[in-house]
Amino acid sequence: MAQKIATVFGGTGFLARYIVPQLTKAGYRVRVASRHPSKARHLQTQGDVGQVQPVYAPVQNKVAVARAVEGADVVINLVALLFESGKGQSFQATMVDGAANIAAAAAKAGVSTLIQVSALGADKRAASDYARCKALGEQAVLRVFPKATILRPSIVVGPEDGFFNRFGGMPAIPLIGGGSTLFQPICVADVADAVMAAIKDPAAQGQTYELVGPTSYSFKELMDLMQSITYSRAPQIHIPWGVAELIGLVGSLAPVPPLTRDQVLSLRSDNVATGTQPGIEALGLDPAPIESLLPTYLVRFRNGGQYAKA
Repeated sequence: MAQKIATVFGGTGFLARYIVPQLTKAGYRVRVASRHPSKARHLQTQGDVGQVQPVYAPVQNKVAVARAVEGADVVINLVALLFESGKGQSFQATMVDGAANIAAAAAKAGVSTLIQVSALGADKRAASDYARCKALGEQAVLRVFPKATILRPSIVVGPEDGFFNRFGGMPAIPLIGGGSTLFQPICVADVADAVMAAIKDPAAQGQTYELVGPTSYSFKELMDLMQSITYSRAPQIHIPWGVAELIGLVGSLAPVPPLTRDQVLSLRSDNVATGTQPGIEALGLDPAPIESLLPTYLVRFRNGGQYAKA
């Protein structure tokens, strides 16, 4: 029997580190598709020789996308942007048009399973361009591939995350709007497990799932939790919404913005499960509390190292 093939777009990112090894263990030959395939070389150790193949396939390039999904049984789209930049790296071009390109190519190639990883809070009526384009990307996918499975994770946390690792070493912690925005973060391994469960379960096709952890926290509570682990005494500074938007406007001019106005707009809405869609439990999974994971990697931010005392 020929080896099954899975194509993972956005394969050089955080989530792919946890999904690709599971795919290889399940017997798939994995194509890691990205704009920079050289950045996926570390994943080649996650399978037998030749089992993981980095390929050049920017989601905006229809020819490259079609080549990447040819003969694939499973296609997973992990591509997302936290902020817009030049050279076609806009929310529309990447998370809407790019998602549509992947879905159209997958449908034409006869792919049996398409997993679209979106985001909790995706809403075509959202003030945030990010949340709006995530929703429009879902619609674009389902329009041409109605059996696609949509996964909407909240903040994904883990050793390589861009959330706690961003704030862990800051000399001061900004609390935008007082830090009252609610989140329901989920461990990265649980998201990877959800992807694999959706692949294996035919009933998941055409469904949308909200992937959240077991507990809701305000942003301030998350920072308090982080600082209790890192022993950080960095002050928490209240940033009013209007001031945050001005900072975001200025920050957007930087090549890698510390904060954008669109991110501030996102923070005005809570990022918790709505209950209108099935959750991760519907995939047969019980998400772990983030408290069980955070100490395994946040201790590196302690002055004096892992064994330092508070």
